[in-house]
Amino acid sequence: MPSRLRPTASVAADAILVGDPGRALLLAQELIERPKMSNHARGLWGYSGSTPEGAELTVQATGMGGPSAAVVVADLAKLGVRRAIRVGTCVGLGEAARPGELLVVSEAVAEGGSAASFGVELGDSVVPDQTLAGRLTAELGEGARPARVGSFDAIAAAEGPAVAAIEAADLQTLAVLARARELDIAAAAVLIVGELGVGGERISDEDQEAAAKRAGWAAVSAMSHPQVEG
Repeated sequence: MPSRLRPTASVAADAILVGDPGRALLLAQELIERPKMSNHARGLWGYSGSTPEGAELTVQATGMGGPSAAVVVADLAKLGVRRAIRVGTCVGLGEAARPGELLVVSEAVAEGGSAASFGVELGDSVVPDQTLAGRLTAELGEGARPARVGSFDAIAAAEGPAVAAIEAADLQTLAVLARARELDIAAAAVLIVGELGVGGERISDEDQEAAAKRAGWAAVSAMSHPQVEG
């Protein structure tokens, strides 16, 4: 039985994961025809239903931080999820970062101490499922680029020499990819650059929502192909 989620409707084998419950609602209304709330326990809003093309999809909030995301991924595995794509936000680092751009995660680096609980030591990294990541990149085309992302326990720590080799920072991607790997879930991530540097320029809510919808549709298309069993 799941430890945190209490589903009141069936959960699809394909899931889009977001940190913010509000973004879960936004994407459910955008991607699913007549979405049905499948979870509201602990404020982790989840919605399930069919896309316009008839594919079953769940959009599930994971809460804030890696530990919360890891628990939700474990619960979703028990509920039958086999593929998952995180659609989240990040802090862009370095001169190449642009507010509102989409980054397809090529590698998630453990920059926080809690990563050890996911079986990843500080400084080590986890890569996404290469098939899903490749499809995401193809779907987004020139609208996104691959990036090496560091996952921290607190975004305020994403400063100084430790971030020199990463292009963005977030709170959850490492946990999602690492836990999914343990549970035999194919997982990938696409992140919206919502802020340039810690406390720097931020994009508007409207632009962030538009970017989330683009990423969501790309995720649906990436998961529309039949899953190849390993």
